[in-house]
Amino acid sequence: MKRALIAAVVGVMTFGSVYGLAASLNLATDSLGAAQTTVAACQAGQLTATYTSTYSSTLPGYQVGTVTVTGLASTCYSKAYKVTLLGAGGTSLGEATGTTPSTGTTFAATFSAVSAASVTGVGVVVSG
Repeated sequence: MKRALIAAVVGVMTFGSVYGLAASLNLATDSLGAAQTTVAACQAGQLTATYTSTYSSTLPGYQVGTVTVTGLASTCYSKAYKVTLLGAGGTSLGEATGTTPSTGTTFAATFSAVSAASVTGVGVVVSG
């Protein structure tokens, strides 16, 4: 069951989001779909996800602490989000969940002890 859930989440992130290989990510889609069903996105505009890395002597090495997502439209206010840091082969290195703000265009997701060297992509899903 857990594997099926993980596969479904990875599938949604793969087909519903466009993810990059660096510290910057542009996500643009008007809708996401599977088979013949299309689900409207809460916004047509582009989201941008960025992260900074800081040195950690406990890792040791650089780690990702916060991913900042900008470009949020008012149609996506107060909706559930999940931000996933992806590693080789699309494996999840860590997830942060929360609710988008009720005002503004930016929100941040916090991670703990994820090696920046292992991050190959970022997935962002806003739902609800």
